[in-house]
Amino acid sequence: MFQIYAQRKPNVILIMADDVSWNCFGTYGAQDYNTPNIDALALKGIKFNHCYSTPICTPSRVKIMTGQYNFRNYTHFGYLNPKDKTFGNLMQEAGYKTAIAGKWQLNGLYHKAEGHLDKDRPQKAGFDQSCLWQVTTRKTGVNGGERFWSPPLLQNGKFLTIEDNKDKYGPDIMSDFVCDFIEKNKNEPFFVYYPTVLVHSPFVPTPDTIGNQPKDQAANKTPKDKILKKANYVAMVNYLDKLVGKIVKKVEAIGQLDNTIIMFTSDNGTASITSKWKGQNVSGAKGRTVDMGTHVPLVAYWKGHTPNGGVSDDLVDFTDFYTTIADAANIKPKANDPIDGRSFLAQLKGETSMPRDWVFWQYQPYWGKFKGTQFVRNQSYKLYEDGSLYDVPNDLHEKNNLILDTGNLVAQKAKKNLQKVLDKAPPAPIINGGRKIQDQDRVTYPDWTNIVNPDD
Repeated sequence: MFQIYAQRKPNVILIMADDVSWNCFGTYGAQDYNTPNIDALALKGIKFNHCYSTPICTPSRVKIMTGQYNFRNYTHFGYLNPKDKTFGNLMQEAGYKTAIAGKWQLNGLYHKAEGHLDKDRPQKAGFDQSCLWQVTTRKTGVNGGERFWSPPLLQNGKFLTIEDNKDKYGPDIMSDFVCDFIEKNKNEPFFVYYPTVLVHSPFVPTPDTIGNQPKDQAANKTPKDKILKKANYVAMVNYLDKLVGKIVKKVEAIGQLDNTIIMFTSDNGTASITSKWKGQNVSGAKGRTVDMGTHVPLVAYWKGHTPNGGVSDDLVDFTDFYTTIADAANIKPKANDPIDGRSFLAQLKGETSMPRDWVFWQYQPYWGKFKGTQFVRNQSYKLYEDGSLYDVPNDLHEKNNLILDTGNLVAQKAKKNLQKVLDKAPPAPIINGGRKIQDQDRVTYPDWTNIVNPDD
């Protein structure tokens, strides 16, 4: 449990996009996209240049929601162990009204986990209100369907079918739900977690671009034409930005901007899309461990608290969100709570703090053909458990392994320091060359020592 202190509690809104890297937003130097609302958050608040997720969705979602490294509790794609405490539980216990809207995909549908058809799983994860896609149904099968046009959704335990949502756009339904929740709870502290369905594939038209085309499930298909595919993706990023602006305006309308922390990030890198960024073409690398798979945006705004146009080069790990949210709500952690995160609340407010020296990944997605690995990095250098070392800002695609460059003293010093982190970590995950890993081989280390603050 956390000890809860009685004092003014700020609202917290965490918006997490799906499948979009840092290089797709104007504030980070994007050239193909129009993101004035997210850019405005950065201009009025603070932009973090070094926020890192895992390369695919479920490990990132488990990590951000529980504040734990994946070696402690991640075992299956599409699954959050219901025994794990989330930041929803945390805030609910602290007296917050809580809501979640967007993509769930955490019941364990893919491996038919115990209770995978439990429609109350989001509530058990600490959310009073919910409007979600893929709780008890998949994209295909009985009652299944895609997330965009005419989507099947579960709203506060009630299933809304494709017919119920005929001709409606999923992201509009979900963002309306968020705004309605904010309005209804404007007189009480609230916590909103909005893991959007945008901008995951299929890459389809938005309400701003669909025109007179049918708006049924048939509209939820990525076009084969590469130009149309890219155009749809750009439109989706732009519409995502529009929805962020919509939520900010709602907070402003209820007079709570000076008492609401708004954070925007993404769960992993862009999928198969190439985007212009600072004069160069950058290809998406979802699923891969290079920068384009793990480097995500993070902008935060808290009127009167964040510095105008602030920029932070401090490192932010996805485990840090849980700790930061607890810090913002003035909830002091005890010894039996998550230990892997470090609060960045001070940096968010433009103050000095104890920044991280590194961020760490234990990456075995248990999905597709991806191979497991373990790696650690600072702002410049990334070290893998096999000893390979890269100067990431100057080698985004990791083509130049510095392992034998003994004359590069700066790189070798970084390698020495980063190796200390890997030496403290549990064994690296299995790399099996594509062989299906059976459940009994999925080892976790829930009680592994604190590698972030080993003296705590």
